[in-house]
Amino acid sequence: MPLIIVTGIPCSGKTTRTLQLKNHFEEKLKNSGQKIEIISESDAIVQAGYDKNVYFADSKKEKAVRSSIKSDIQRKLDSNSLLIFDGSNYIKGYRYEIYCTTKLYKTPQCTLHCNLPIEQAKLWNTEQPEPDRYTDEVFDSLVSRYETPETTNRWDNPLFTLLPEDDLMYDEIYYCLYKGKKPKPNLSTQNVPLASTNYLYELDNITKNVTNAILSMQQLGKNYDMKISGSSVNLERAITPSRLAMLRRQFINFSKMQPNEINRIATLFVQYLNNNI
Repeated sequence: MPLIIVTGIPCSGKTTRTLQLKNHFEEKLKNSGQKIEIISESDAIVQAGYDKNVYFADSKKEKAVRSSIKSDIQRKLDSNSLLIFDGSNYIKGYRYEIYCTTKLYKTPQCTLHCNLPIEQAKLWNTEQPEPDRYTDEVFDSLVSRYETPETTNRWDNPLFTLLPEDDLMYDEIYYCLYKGKKPKPNLSTQNVPLASTNYLYELDNITKNVTNAILSMQQLGKNYDMKISGSSVNLERAITPSRLAMLRRQFINFSKMQPNEINRIATLFVQYLNNNI
């Protein structure tokens, strides 16, 4: 069922907006038989046994919990529920992964960005009870890492951006989730054509060629704005071989679920790398 991704820097009002959405849609959909369910990053951190400051200071802990949340979302997308994901969601590559999941289930999603000025968010943080407060180090780190959602990113669209004084756009959100254009069916859920074997071969071959080209240029000292044959976009900056290999595997897995035109694979792969480095 539909998914709303709530995102923003620390103390930007994400949970407040999440509860407002839940209350509104419970009333609006009360006769539809549909449930409203919140998937909370904060709850997942607590259930994993972590303090949030310890959690956000450890990338391995973050990765494990993010993976658990994504699996939880995937399990519930085919339920009779409107899902609201209340979390920092500061990594655009992670938002892209969730987008691929909703495409797989052919269900609509939208993004709600709580856009609070940093100084105001920092002030709100200092006013929190000590157990709920971010340390200055973790707060500043999360702000610096935050990758703002943009309308130019298809995985962030439809995008609703709110300042603290703004009213929620309930009608617009409802329309895009229930009345708007449905996502195109994922080819992975359809009968796979015989040509798919050739597609997988091309996918593997093209991404391997792109990977080799990147490694060759980096060995020659080229670390920025790398032109890749077959791609209409350049690689913005260097990437370690291990990270490149991991992202290639992820891209191949996503592309198996959602095949693309062969002549666009190189461009999409480079775009994926740019979004995750």
